[in-house]
Amino acid sequence: MLVLVTYDIPDNKRRTKLATFLEGYGRRVQKSVFECFLNLGEMKMLFQKVQERIEVKEDNVRFYWIAADALPKTLTLGSERPEPPPDFLYYLTLVCRFYLRCKVVWVQIH
Repeated sequence: MLVLVTYDIPDNKRRTKLATFLEGYGRRVQKSVFECFLNLGEMKMLFQKVQERIEVKEDNVRFYWIAADALPKTLTLGSERPEPPPDFLYYLTLVCRFYLRCKVVWVQIH
């Protein structure tokens, strides 16, 4: 499932930290917008981790679920349509999240 994560954070330091953190979960498509392909469990974990990194009274972060059947209907100008990452990239992302420190892992998926 595609999860669109958008944010408006006035504090430069918090905003930069959140953007860097989100790069581990998805593709940045605008300055404050990320496309993340996640399952429900991953989305809940991401929601919790983002909540720990922001000031709820000052910051605004939104998570939008985009149904799989809506992806082919997506229209874009100036960039490519959202596409799920290849299986091996998805596996590499999971390995990075599990170990908290990313290691280069070469995996051949059949």
